[in-house]
Amino acid sequence: MDIDLTPKLAKQVYGGEGGSYHAWCPNELPMLKEGNIGAAKLALTKNGFALPCFSDSAKVAYVLQGSGVAGIVLPAKDEKVIPITKGDAIALPFGFVSWWYNKEDTELVVLFLGDTKTAHKAGSFTDMYLTGSNGIFTGFSTEFVSRAWDVDESVAKTLVSSQTAKGIVKLDAGFQMPEPKQGDRDGLVLNCEEAPLDVDIKGGGKVVVLNTKNLPLVGQVGTGADLVRLNGSAMCSPGFSVDSALQVTYIVRGSGRVQVVGPDGKRILEAHLKPGNLFIVPRFCVVSKIGDPDGMEWFSIITTPDPKFTDLAGKVCPWKSLSPQVLQAAFNVSPDVQQHFSSKRTAEQTFFPPSN
Repeated sequence: MDIDLTPKLAKQVYGGEGGSYHAWCPNELPMLKEGNIGAAKLALTKNGFALPCFSDSAKVAYVLQGSGVAGIVLPAKDEKVIPITKGDAIALPFGFVSWWYNKEDTELVVLFLGDTKTAHKAGSFTDMYLTGSNGIFTGFSTEFVSRAWDVDESVAKTLVSSQTAKGIVKLDAGFQMPEPKQGDRDGLVLNCEEAPLDVDIKGGGKVVVLNTKNLPLVGQVGTGADLVRLNGSAMCSPGFSVDSALQVTYIVRGSGRVQVVGPDGKRILEAHLKPGNLFIVPRFCVVSKIGDPDGMEWFSIITTPDPKFTDLAGKVCPWKSLSPQVLQAAFNVSPDVQQHFSSKRTAEQTFFPPSN
């Protein structure tokens, strides 16, 4: 596999006083285009407002930092105004309209990951803004706009031309945005930092998996997700996705090492990971990570709504199911070596704490 898998940082696409929008470029991270995956980040300063838009792709949004408000309109549904905070994962199906607002001092940062098979450009999101200097109605004639909205042409001109910003604006401190409703989160949001753990290995790590059981709307998005916290110097077992899915990983905090092995036993990636890095594990390739002493946390999407993985080390792995004779023949080793191998990792799974 000759494609470059080197982890990359996002680059700013546009921004201003209210915040900025960043994206990963398929030309720099070719697996985005190869796998039809989009990745971007929105950062809003205090009173920053991301204008309403719709996208050419379904997405999962993950709040990396801060808290704020999001407005979500699903097709033929009423607006949901939801409070959002760090750790929230939000399912955004195809056809949604959204806006985002930060009223706090702390910068609000939201990660977007999704499938771009319906997109204008493979590996990139294209957002269609409803207002602003690049709003879709700037392309219609005044006659069309006034007839569509049933307003005078003078009013149509005012509505279309008054917002001169692109994508993000900074609102006046006294401007009153809609108050969010906690109940509107139901069915749209799962806080991965507060959700029940799917895996919890003492001294090793913890996992929360986002799937159709705890957030059914991801079935419409078409991707599952997980939040993984790897303890200091612990190892994440070598493993692979069993359902032909790509794994797109963003490093939230901490640092560590990663190795990915592809066909013919070739190591196709070896890198040191740091916060902000994004990388993609191709289908059926085997990945493993080891955290630095301070540990490492990452958020991933998997291109199936109900992801399944197979570990290749630990108590639940194919090695433990294969008969001794098969292991001896496959490794071409003596029974003593096979027995020593089979006696290891009989209790641990998924995460392995550092050896004392």
